[in-house]
Amino acid sequence: MKLRDFGLLLTLAAVWGASFLFIRMGAPVLRPFPLVTIRVLLAGIALLIYAVIVAHQVDWRARWQHYLMLGLLNNALPYVLIATAQLNLTASLASMLNATTPLFSAVVAALWLKDKLSGKKILGLVLGLVGVAIIVGWRPTPLDSVSILSIGASLGAAGSYGVASVYAKQYFKGVPVLSVAIGQLFSAGLFTLPLAVLNPPVAMPSLTIVLAMIGLALVSTAFAYLLYFRLIATAGPTAAASVTFLIPFFSSLWGFIFLQEGIDPSEIVGFGVILMGLVLVLGLQVRIPGNTLAGQSEHSTAR
Repeated sequence: MKLRDFGLLLTLAAVWGASFLFIRMGAPVLRPFPLVTIRVLLAGIALLIYAVIVAHQVDWRARWQHYLMLGLLNNALPYVLIATAQLNLTASLASMLNATTPLFSAVVAALWLKDKLSGKKILGLVLGLVGVAIIVGWRPTPLDSVSILSIGASLGAAGSYGVASVYAKQYFKGVPVLSVAIGQLFSAGLFTLPLAVLNPPVAMPSLTIVLAMIGLALVSTAFAYLLYFRLIATAGPTAAASVTFLIPFFSSLWGFIFLQEGIDPSEIVGFGVILMGLVLVLGLQVRIPGNTLAGQSEHSTAR
């Protein structure tokens, strides 16, 4: 990987890691549905403007039903679950749990696409479960029902990303990645907008929260898509997908710097075990749980 591409990789990990910080800041005030609606529609508008600038046309009619399903599985549902979970979880813990997405993708691919689970993959899945158990069970304070539900929501989001990645592989082969990004973001907005109207913010957001939402939509979503597309073009999908392993580091760093969040020893040990599981499950072809890029990356879902 060239030095320039490595710089793009670090930048991408930093902006995707920041998404967990922005969500942690905005969710308590805006509530999950308004937060997600702002994120997907503002990011979708930004990417649509970019598409107009580069003379890219999105074919809405050919796959509108698949855009709707992908928007639900890959954006609306996981974004809402993550935002709900982060009402109670730190940015670092939420990002570590979200890193299990490729494990879910492997299971879904085995069940749906009949992809064979080798001995290494099965061992990797077991290690992933052990890592989650360490993060959840080995904690300095006992778990209450709210924490358990929040952790379950985070894992549910990872599972939804896993299903979405396989769905994209099945129905979006050969579709330009920019079209997939725009289509799923606006489709997600169709699901969340009515619920946002019924569940308005609890208070008027401060300037800090407004800036966080702009950062979430324009930087950690729209700009992150473009960075990822660029990295795939210059370094290839395998190299670009290695960002998977860097996102939790940056989310933990931003949470520590800006929110004074600590990291429990269980999170460090558990995430290390999860990483070992990911290496076994994904092999040399590491794939990202972020941005659905059909035809270019087998496991890809958007943050």
